Amino acid sequence: MSGLQGLAQENIWFDKSRYDEAERCFYEGMNGIPQTSQVKTALQGSKGHARTQKPRERKTSQNASKSEDQSELVSRLKSLELDNKNLHKVVDDLRAMLSKLESRMAVLEKSQAPASKSVTVTKAAPVQKPKVEEHNGADDEDDDIDLFGSDEEDEEAERIKAERVKEYAQRKANKPVLIAKSSILLDVKPWDDETDMSKLEECVRSIQMDGLLWGASKLVPVGYGIKKLQIGCVVEDDKVGTDILEEEITKFEDYVQSVDIAAFNKI
Repeated sequence: MSGLQGLAQENIWFDKSRYDEAERCFYEGMNGIPQTSQVKTALQGSKGHARTQKPRERKTSQNASKSEDQSELVSRLKSLELDNKNLHKVVDDLRAMLSKLESRMAVLEKSQAPASKSVTVTKAAPVQKPKVEEHNGADDEDDDIDLFGSDEEDEEAERIKAERVKEYAQRKANKPVLIAKSSILLDVKPWDDETDMSKLEECVRSIQMDGLLWGASKLVPVGYGIKKLQIGCVVEDDKVGTDILEEEITKFEDYVQSVDIAAFNKI
């Protein structure tokens, strides 16, 4: 289809009669037959027509290239306009944010201004000195004036302070003291499958301490016929620690191989 389209654009077939006339004149000239004036004009017309077709083709190609350049310029201008609009939007948003920040800063400065003034006023306030009244009387009258207060007022203040401290101590003593407790799950492993597990559990439960309470227990299979003792207990954190429990249990060397903490939770 591309070859047929190329032939359709050619203009040579419209001037076929002229080319035939020119071919006839050429062969007549080769054979010595004189050419007439009409043949010459036909040849000149065909040459001129061929010459005029070439600039037309050049003009069409130039116009096509110009149109392509113009379309590229238009597309680039459109993209630049879109970028410009986006930049204008960003600038407007930034300006709005700056205006909001400036208004907030102004409000904060106004709110802080009276506070600073009050602070300066309190600092600038002079210390009032106790006024001493002058008496023109005798020395006995001057001795009766107590400039620094009486000892009875100091004793009263100390008594009130002592009563308040005593009341606070009583209220603090009456409050229930929270005891921190923890729930511990221990894995006690025997030496082999021949170890008497009931005796092992009896030895473990024989450990008695202040703040220690033993719970439920069970035998968990480990492998090769060996079972470990898994026993739970509740302890007071201030009185019993995990290190003490491990030391006390591992003292039964005939039954206990090792002790591990399977779980530890605060209550």
